[in-house]
Amino acid sequence: MKKITIFLFTLTSVVLLINCKSEEKKEDFSTLTKNYFDNKNALDPLGATQSGQNQYNDQLQFEMTDSYRKSQAAFFDKYQTALQNVVFEDLTEEEKNSYEIIKWEVEIGKDLLKQPTNLLPIHQFWGTHLTMGQLAGGTSAQPFKTEKDYTNFLVRMDKYSVWIDSAMVYMKKGLSKGVMLPRALTVKLIPQFAEMETPNIQDNLFYSSIKLMPDSFPENMKEDLTEKYTATITNKLIPQYKKMADFLTKEYLPASRATSGIGSLPFGKQLYATYVKQWTTTEMTPEAIHELGLKEVARLNAEMEKVKMQVGFKGTLLEFFEEVRNKKELKPFTKPEEVIVNFQNIYTRIKPNVDKLFSLQPVTKFEIRRTEAFREKTASAEYNPGTKDGTRPGIFYVPIPDVANYNMYGDEDLFLHEAIPGHHFQISLQQENESLPDFRKFNWFGAYGEGWALYTESLGKELGLYQDPYQYFGMLGNEMHRAVRLVVDTGLHSKGWSREQAIKYSLANEAESEASIIPEIERYMAIPGQALSYKIGQLKIIELRKKAEAKMGTKFDIKKFHEKVLESGVMPLALLEKKINAWIGEK
Repeated sequence: MKKITIFLFTLTSVVLLINCKSEEKKEDFSTLTKNYFDNKNALDPLGATQSGQNQYNDQLQFEMTDSYRKSQAAFFDKYQTALQNVVFEDLTEEEKNSYEIIKWEVEIGKDLLKQPTNLLPIHQFWGTHLTMGQLAGGTSAQPFKTEKDYTNFLVRMDKYSVWIDSAMVYMKKGLSKGVMLPRALTVKLIPQFAEMETPNIQDNLFYSSIKLMPDSFPENMKEDLTEKYTATITNKLIPQYKKMADFLTKEYLPASRATSGIGSLPFGKQLYATYVKQWTTTEMTPEAIHELGLKEVARLNAEMEKVKMQVGFKGTLLEFFEEVRNKKELKPFTKPEEVIVNFQNIYTRIKPNVDKLFSLQPVTKFEIRRTEAFREKTASAEYNPGTKDGTRPGIFYVPIPDVANYNMYGDEDLFLHEAIPGHHFQISLQQENESLPDFRKFNWFGAYGEGWALYTESLGKELGLYQDPYQYFGMLGNEMHRAVRLVVDTGLHSKGWSREQAIKYSLANEAESEASIIPEIERYMAIPGQALSYKIGQLKIIELRKKAEAKMGTKFDIKKFHEKVLESGVMPLALLEKKINAWIGEK
């Protein structure tokens, strides 16, 4: 009896020891993910601010500098080693997803550091100088509610004035090595700096938040902040903007390259292959993606022909494109506010049907706004995430630079993609999911995120939209736009296409005007590979849905499928496929 007691005591001790070790490993991995998120934010404080991590609001990354890239390399090495010490089999399924995501990000990050991308620190489409302008408007992610908020941005502005110098230093290094932007992009970049010099300081974008100071601020505080902001803008930012504009005009533009794709750079082919992997999260080659794009363009052309016949148009498809572009009835607006109201009406119409497809829905608030004037000319419609604590809503931004020529034929489709149930649902649900570590709540994979948004465009009829054939044609047109991207992005960067070739191909297959196609092509030139993510991700989600429907038959539940796709947030497509396959297997 005594021996048995000793044995039971020993067995109990072993069980307790195993449980303690298991809890310790779980805690260790939880600590790893927390530290990973903190370290990522420290390397990307602007991104941290946009994610609502306000402890970084006075910081600014100098992403082009050699010292910054060394910090990145050390970060990747640190977590590559940390993962090697994790017992993968002991992790929960969601923890295994976190492990695989960190592993993937570290590997792609190390690959990107192999090429001198820092010699091209700015372009016209996105980046630090545009983000700083957006934050300066006072209504974006940077908070301006307390004195500390105002002093945070004051410090950030001061650092930004130095950042502009650093950007010029590395652009000059690029010139010396034959690494520079295409001429067409430099032309678009110049006004973004030249137009920031305002005759009246109160009209300057960076003065915007001063006009929005809370009434509760004491007068002496308002005067002090006004004086400091005025001094920083006048003595630091405006001179630096002028310096950059002069450099771009006199030195950089004359030396800018005539070629359009990065494949023309000495390291361009390798870099593009890495960008393709980064944005699609697949092992697909540029050649395979190009061929896929050609097939999708052909398929969608056939669908467009059906709509042309439905509305009784007798000409060619190209002539129908022209008809749609210029149709007076599709340009009914006289005021920008009317465009916003139209989107609000679309929102109202789909609300009753959303419940039929989605049991999992976000609580984050949602707004529709016109894009800020300073970036409206070069911006496309976009979604900016809200915060899970409700202090900032998710915002669907709509650029309306020329309301008289604003064509509404694709607006229903656009709303589904950028707003509901596209980006607003996906990003908000991800941020609200308390079972995810913070680094995943605020993470992004283009192939998943943009793939999801493009997939939701196909749900329009189920949501009560696309009753008008022109709006359905708008959906086809926007999907065609993403199919064309597969062709022109790979054409530009791996096949040596010129900007003009890409514009010509787009005009031949899209119902968009040349005026709207040109900035799109220049966008692909600026951020190689990003445009591939939409169609690659959409096709994978459609493939997974068809597979689930075929294998599950009457047990297939569209609400549950959408829940499974959305519940764990963004991830590489291979991980998503593994997750859906496991769900199918359970059923």
